[in-house]
Amino acid sequence: MKTLLLCLLCATAPLIASDLWSTDYQASIAQAASAKKPILLEFTGSDWCPPCMKQNKDVFEQADFEAYAKDKLVLVKLDFPRRKEQPQEIKESNQKLAAQYQVQGFPTIILLSPDGKELAREVGYKGGGVPGFIEWVDTNLK
Repeated sequence: MKTLLLCLLCATAPLIASDLWSTDYQASIAQAASAKKPILLEFTGSDWCPPCMKQNKDVFEQADFEAYAKDKLVLVKLDFPRRKEQPQEIKESNQKLAAQYQVQGFPTIILLSPDGKELAREVGYKGGGVPGFIEWVDTNLK
């Protein structure tokens, strides 16, 4: 019972953030093009990569980032978990995208224009929390 309670608490904590993130790359590309919004791809190892987990906690789960991203970005999470089960279709899609974008490490954040052209890339989490991350996005969108 104790484990179940902990899992339920963990599962509900990032609900708002997870609502903003898609795992469907093709649908997100179409959405970005029609909404004329840039795309933020996050290649992550959500359950084993310490910098990924830190960036998620410090940036992506924060209300300030959620408010910013909701109006300005299309968010795509491409996860490579080691302990969590993932549908085979998503695993294969994420592997193809990692090869396509030549991902060398985790986390890798790639900012794309609304038409899918790469604008910027960051490998690793540099710190700076939400303000630093938003500054990186805004600088690379100019």
